[in-house]
Amino acid sequence: MSAKSSDKAHRHLGKTAARAAHVKPVRNYHWSMLIALPVWVLMAFVGGNLIISALLWLLNALNMPLDSYIRPAIFNTAIATMVYALTIAIAIGVPYVLRRRITKLSVVGLDRLPSWTDIGLAPLVFIGYTLVVTTVLALVTAWFPGFPADQAQDIGFKAFGTRTDNILAFMTLVVLAPLAEEVLFRGYLYGKLKGHVPAIVAAIATSLLFGAAHGQWNVGIDVFILSLALCGLRSLTGSIWSGVLVHMIKNGIAYYFLFINPLIGG
Repeated sequence: MSAKSSDKAHRHLGKTAARAAHVKPVRNYHWSMLIALPVWVLMAFVGGNLIISALLWLLNALNMPLDSYIRPAIFNTAIATMVYALTIAIAIGVPYVLRRRITKLSVVGLDRLPSWTDIGLAPLVFIGYTLVVTTVLALVTAWFPGFPADQAQDIGFKAFGTRTDNILAFMTLVVLAPLAEEVLFRGYLYGKLKGHVPAIVAAIATSLLFGAAHGQWNVGIDVFILSLALCGLRSLTGSIWSGVLVHMIKNGIAYYFLFINPLIGG
């Protein structure tokens, strides 16, 4: 081979190697996790409920029924808080105890404090979500006249007697529930899933489970769309804080119209 031909061959090999260096490796997805992780979260939620139910049964058997001594709002607040706390503890703790699998804060989206970007994005995303969900529910109602678009959501609080009841309901609905749901769904579930399947697929699976967990068609469609937006925020910001704020805004507005506005009108 001549020197000229040799140089040409070397240049060709060099270009081929350069192109190969810029080719992204094909990612191997683990599609089985698309079923395994949502089922695991569901099992953790059921487990949390069973533990609380067993505790209440034991207290009743010992003639110490909590609901007889505690006001309904306080009782519901305590139960909701414990169920969410246990669900998160089971989902994250059991894999660690059994197989030493550590769930990093970065996976859950809690590896940093809220930023001004998180705060600024929250109202913008809430407005966008509101426009989309209003349009979708209007279309569904038009296509399916019997669809219960105005069915009220059962939130576990039937009546209030004191200012303390209102404060406790606010803490549950506007603070604890959004934080716990974001940690569990957009934090743990979505954070884990998008490491195994494409992010859009992880967002849809997370949102389907989140919608089903609310148990009503109209609410399910609403929170499915909300969850898609919050998954997008999680991917955009790298944390759950902006999603927590959007969730708090939504629940805060609902709390006002359900409990504060009737009191003012009365």
